[in-house]
Amino acid sequence: MFEESSLRSVVKALSWRIVATLTTTLLVLVFTGRLDVAVTVGAFEAIAKMGLSFVHGRMWNTLGFGRRPVLPVFASSERQTL
Repeated sequence: MFEESSLRSVVKALSWRIVATLTTTLLVLVFTGRLDVAVTVGAFEAIAKMGLSFVHGRMWNTLGFGRRPVLPVFASSERQTL
């Protein structure tokens, strides 16, 4: 099993946000035929969804659902000094 670094999580989130925003922008362009409208909707969509994602995550942090306490994991050298 692997542990994901914070940097990897940030890059993954940013890459997904780019893909999602480009998808929205392209769909708006196809339906309206107007690049200015498509880019505007894409920009608003990206900003709104980042804000909503932040709020959603903070709300989930207040819930105990699906959480359980875990014991700290020590390296073998740390155990000897305890």
